[in-house]
Amino acid sequence: MLLRNLSELPPLLHKNQRLLGLDYGSVVIGVAVSDPNRRVASPIGSITRKKFATDSAALSSLMRDRDIGAIIIGLPKNMDGSEGASAQAARAFIRNFLATTPTPDLPVLLWDERLSTAAIERFLISDDMTRKRRDEVVDKAAAAYILQGALDALGHLPPAP
Repeated sequence: MLLRNLSELPPLLHKNQRLLGLDYGSVVIGVAVSDPNRRVASPIGSITRKKFATDSAALSSLMRDRDIGAIIIGLPKNMDGSEGASAQAARAFIRNFLATTPTPDLPVLLWDERLSTAAIERFLISDDMTRKRRDEVVDKAAAAYILQGALDALGHLPPAP
């Protein structure tokens, strides 16, 4: 179930359900997960893209072991707010994933991720990380950055009546 905005999410979650954060890319999908209280995002890995069925199965496997209540997927918008080919690819992936998963009613929120990878790259460079090591961690770190942004925004929503 694709949500229109963040305020729709809290009533759909059960206590202690985690959120899964995804940084969808053409080569790698970065993956992060929240703690049960939905305050902190932690990078947990990445999925090297192959075929959709393989990618979907890998994602489902990661989700199976955690009590995932919703997915936050980065939507790579252009700087002017328009959506290009990368945003369309992320939308298509999540639409196809929901159509083939056993839980098609799983809430999914597309989260504006403009400059998230650039911010992570700058941070990793400032941490004096080698290019090889940055390449190994940037996608999952970007997923955590995207998810943390959504978690921070969730924490600022007014309480439900």
